[in-house]
Amino acid sequence: MIIDILKCHGSGNDFLLIDELTKNYRFTEADRKRLAQALCKREGLLGADGILFVLRSEKADARMRVFNADGSEASMCGNGLRCVARFVCEKLGKEQLLIETMKADLAVEKTADLYQGIPTFKVEISPVLFNVESLPLSINQKTLINEPLVQLSETLKFTALAVPNPHLVSIVEQDVLDSDVQEKLSQFVNSPNELFPDGVNVSFVKRLETGAIFVRTYERGVGFTNACGTAMSAASLVTCLNGFNETEREISVYNNGGQVKCVVHFHENSKKNWIDLIGNGTYEYKASIVLELNKCEEFKLLHEVRYDKETALYTAFQSEVKTYLQTVL
Repeated sequence: MIIDILKCHGSGNDFLLIDELTKNYRFTEADRKRLAQALCKREGLLGADGILFVLRSEKADARMRVFNADGSEASMCGNGLRCVARFVCEKLGKEQLLIETMKADLAVEKTADLYQGIPTFKVEISPVLFNVESLPLSINQKTLINEPLVQLSETLKFTALAVPNPHLVSIVEQDVLDSDVQEKLSQFVNSPNELFPDGVNVSFVKRLETGAIFVRTYERGVGFTNACGTAMSAASLVTCLNGFNETEREISVYNNGGQVKCVVHFHENSKKNWIDLIGNGTYEYKASIVLELNKCEEFKLLHEVRYDKETALYTAFQSEVKTYLQTVL
């Protein structure tokens, strides 16, 4: 069969988008897993952090499913949601939408450019859950908020939350960021272990200045990634809980792939808390591939059309971000 692919990225977190909204592809669950494992290989022709399947929805404008490069399905993906928001907005000719995801129907909208000429979208990240059972995290307490987790470190403090992907967040200084602590810790909690039976995304956060943070994430099912949208959202919330930033105000979140902005809407007794994640949805190229679904790894690339202007604009933006980070990291 022939499948059309759109290569896109949010903050350098890259995906292959497959359109089941307007096309009549038929994939089994096993097909989706095999496609992700075969097409996302970095040493292959395409390469990506995962696949975004955009489907029809009975209760929203569209539905998003996200499969990581290892074939596992993620409950949410903030950077991917921005790409899906752009794709569906353009397909339907709208600027505000509701996108169905695994755990919630999320509001998305086109917003002012983060950088001149870069398509930018604001997406809702919710629900926000602190109960350790929601990750799950197997400890003898209901929450873990800015506390030690001695099985992992005797010095670091952690906050565990689901948004709805599970996250473990630690605010650190530069020496820890420069060390191999995050890599070793992340590999441990994403291998068979008693704390996180399903694994967890691990983010180390450094405060740059008021209203600005740097986040590096080891993503479950992926490894170190340029950026993770739900992780940047979770990290922003954690910095507010620690008094480094304020709710209801924009926070500039820097990462190895660029920059986003987050606005944390959090009130302790509120029935609903959420984070606005604001950033790019950039197209790199569109292509067609031919394959047999039971032999996905033998796919062939038929043709490719690149979005060179978009790529150049994002590269310029990324260069400015790197220059800034060199002065603060």
